[in-house]
Amino acid sequence: MPDLAESASVLQWVAAIRPKNLVLLSSALIYGTGPGRPGLVSEEYAAVGFGQHHVSSAWKALEALAQQELGSVVPLTILRPVTVLPSPALASRRLQRKISITLPGHNPALQLLSLGDLAEAVRRAVDQKESGIFNVAPDGVVPLDRARRAGGIYGIPLPHTVQRLARSAETLDYLRYPGTVCNRKIKTQLGFQPRNSSLGAMRDFWKHSPEPAGREPVFDAFGMDRNYIESCSRTLFKFLCDFYWRIESRGFHHLPVAGAAVLAGTHRGFMPWDGVMALHLVLQKTGRIPRFLTHPGLFKFPFISDFITRLGGVVACQKSADRVLRNGELLGVYPEGVQGAFARYREAYKLRSFGRHDFVKIALRHRVPIVPFVTVGSAEIYPVFAQIKWRRWMCYSNWPCLPLSTFPFFPLPLPSKWHVRFLPPVHVAQQYPPEAAHDSSTVKEISRAVQAQMQQAVDDIVRRRRSWFWGSVFEAEEG
Repeated sequence: MPDLAESASVLQWVAAIRPKNLVLLSSALIYGTGPGRPGLVSEEYAAVGFGQHHVSSAWKALEALAQQELGSVVPLTILRPVTVLPSPALASRRLQRKISITLPGHNPALQLLSLGDLAEAVRRAVDQKESGIFNVAPDGVVPLDRARRAGGIYGIPLPHTVQRLARSAETLDYLRYPGTVCNRKIKTQLGFQPRNSSLGAMRDFWKHSPEPAGREPVFDAFGMDRNYIESCSRTLFKFLCDFYWRIESRGFHHLPVAGAAVLAGTHRGFMPWDGVMALHLVLQKTGRIPRFLTHPGLFKFPFISDFITRLGGVVACQKSADRVLRNGELLGVYPEGVQGAFARYREAYKLRSFGRHDFVKIALRHRVPIVPFVTVGSAEIYPVFAQIKWRRWMCYSNWPCLPLSTFPFFPLPLPSKWHVRFLPPVHVAQQYPPEAAHDSSTVKEISRAVQAQMQQAVDDIVRRRRSWFWGSVFEAEEG
């Protein structure tokens, strides 16, 4: 964190001599971190508030102090670099040692900046004399474990609870969650292009030889690992789908073969196995991998966080949704939210309210179709019998309750027979203009129509189903 007292005296001296411009080195730590923070944030991102997050608050106080002391007296350029190698930041220090402590179960995406690239960014800011705030970061990211391997670092895993004895929870959060930023503004306005990638900065620090020309790996900005997904799809996911839950599915011809779409589904059970199986089925049938918006609470749990991230899960927020659809990808959403996931079993197949109808607004803004899909059978693998309002657990997990279920008394999901159906798409772009996203009545009308379509499909499957464990509900259609 910055020394605010020393900074105040320096800034007063700067105001007195009135230079042509001032370049203030702040930090991307100003955006804070946590399970709900999206990746690749821009300079306009509303960072977490004062008080609760001391690191972020200190950097915001530094920038506010500079604005206060200089005002309109001196043109001010603020640079917010990501983790610099070397620097005093915890992530940097742990990448500067051949033996380093790690946090098991967490593998966030990092952006690493070499000292040479930071110096070049400062030079550009001095030359351009353009006031404003600029993120300083390389184009790509690198997973933390891959950065350690690039440096030949041997990791010693210690649980979060043990490391808390020496570090604050806030400090360790910078090793648990991604803190990536967007560098578009500095490239456009200052013409700054880092020489090193994040992986290159790591190799440059350790004086390792670079990858052969054109061979440096490119990592997904959100941490998705396609090789990992395809490997699981051939092994674990195939076993669960074909033998354990014996999933029968229909309607994949409704999915677009290319381009963006919103997949709106039903989600039951606080463990996201139905989302995992939907991903597996879409991959097997279409070759595409949907990215699901994920409740921030799941990213708090070690190993679950890494698993969901590698499967392409992104923090459930508008920024994440916009980026996925702009990239022409499939976006998976569960409009019922956590209320649907934690529904008691006796009400498992009655859809809850779709809340703020954000999935409709997103589809309208991006002019993409909504493809509803329903799953029957997943509610039985961890049936929720009751909900306990335990405040301490609710604050930690961001869940609406502590579900009373077979978990953790029986940690393995129960076997059952699943039925999945993708329904005809709703082509909102053909019926409504983009401005309809701001019309609450139109948004609600579309949302209710989608909900009614999904509820009818669920009721039809439940009516045909004869058992939890066997039998097809689609054979009659084929006959």
